[in-house]
Amino acid sequence: MIPRPPVSRALARARRRDRRVYTCSHPALFALMAATRRRPFVRLGGAVLVHGTDAYRQVLTRVPLDRTAAGTTGGAARELSGGGLLFDQEGDRHRDARRSVAEGLGAAGVARLRPVWRAVLDRRLAPLDSGRTVDLVPVARELAGATVCALLGTGTGVGPAELAAAAGHAAAAAVRDHLPGPRRPGSGRAAAEAAARLESLLTADGGAPDGGLRAMLAVAAVSTTVAALPRAAAWCADAGLWDQAADDLLRPVLVTELLRITAPSPLLPRVAAAEATAGGCPVRGGDRLLLVARHAARAHDIPPDARRPVAPAVSQLVFGAGPHACPGARLARAQLDDVLAALAPRRPVVVRARVDRRAALPSWRMLVVGSS
Repeated sequence: MIPRPPVSRALARARRRDRRVYTCSHPALFALMAATRRRPFVRLGGAVLVHGTDAYRQVLTRVPLDRTAAGTTGGAARELSGGGLLFDQEGDRHRDARRSVAEGLGAAGVARLRPVWRAVLDRRLAPLDSGRTVDLVPVARELAGATVCALLGTGTGVGPAELAAAAGHAAAAAVRDHLPGPRRPGSGRAAAEAAARLESLLTADGGAPDGGLRAMLAVAAVSTTVAALPRAAAWCADAGLWDQAADDLLRPVLVTELLRITAPSPLLPRVAAAEATAGGCPVRGGDRLLLVARHAARAHDIPPDARRPVAPAVSQLVFGAGPHACPGARLARAQLDDVLAALAPRRPVVVRARVDRRAALPSWRMLVVGSS
């Protein structure tokens, strides 16, 4: 059992603010997650909520999963990509696709992309030095869009802001079409149109023809970046973590802690492909598994602290586990590290914040920071 450290007023304030991205954007889903979180497994008919750290890891590493089922990440990716891509492949094809993506997002890939997002930070954060305010949400959106443009080699006619907006819209439409519960009228059509718009941008002006895979990567990169970076900055401002962010030795640890706390993809929908047992709970083939990454990583009850971090095996769970681990983890850590390094000397405070009620992932629509 991981002990709970005492929570200061600053940490309590940071937690209250961050909870708003859940309670305002996905109130019913968050209420269900909160009400059932004390048990590692909770069965509700044909659905199983998985909260516990060990239970979450066991499902991802031991339970056969149906990669093509409707209402899962793989199902959404299949519709977005036209099938046959990263999240819904099996065997050698799946491993080969993941290997290709991982190579582009490995150490060499991150080193190549880093000057792209650092240029965005240098330009967009400069107003803080003259006492003006900066909204970190459009900064994160441009940073994500510029990175994706460089990663995918889009044509010159596609700008970072346009690409990021299209990716965010496609992600939001896909999530609305795949959230637990009855679908809204027209949600499937809206998701298909948003995906087609994004794919057309990625294949225009000399873009490579594999628009489905590129669209899927753009959606994942943009939605998680725009969700995580402003929330992490708000935690530093509210909880008084700028000292840790300014320390070159502590900052990498703080980055891992903040990604654990923000859990950019807090809920992973999956479907069991066959009968199995995880954490002593029987799982039937066809069961819908709602894996609560936020609770598995203890984001809800252990605050971030670079001096007393949780075990790496726990913090890593926000990026999945085993063969289902996210290949973009290195990129996410590098981007947040540079954001914190740029903000820490300025020690901004949160001036205004507004939740994005339509985003795919719990996010801020506006997070304005300024001089303290």
